[in-house]
Amino acid sequence: MSARTPQECDARIIDAINRRDVDAAQAEYDAEAAFVVDGETHAGPEAVRAVLEGFIATKPSLNLEIQRCTVAGDIALVSASWKLTGEDPEGAALEMAGRSMEVMRRQADGSWKMLIDDPNGAD
Repeated sequence: MSARTPQECDARIIDAINRRDVDAAQAEYDAEAAFVVDGETHAGPEAVRAVLEGFIATKPSLNLEIQRCTVAGDIALVSASWKLTGEDPEGAALEMAGRSMEVMRRQADGSWKMLIDDPNGAD
């Protein structure tokens, strides 16, 4: 089953991260996806996977609330607010939050996948 809307794509990514399932999370990203971390773009499947593994290593509880979703043809621009609680590498409590900007692309089968994920793009 694939995401039928950009919003469902986000929900599937959040669910996979919260279940600590990097394979399921990465499956929601386009083959040409890029993930922005601290202003640095990580492009391609291996780079996106490494970023996802880093998030999942925090043992996260991640919540996301979509603020706006604009669709133009096969492209969607999504802005959202998110909060993450988890653990840093030493096991201390970790809290992060931000306002994301995301670009999603409709696939040939009609499903939606994440193309650009910038967790702090709207900050």
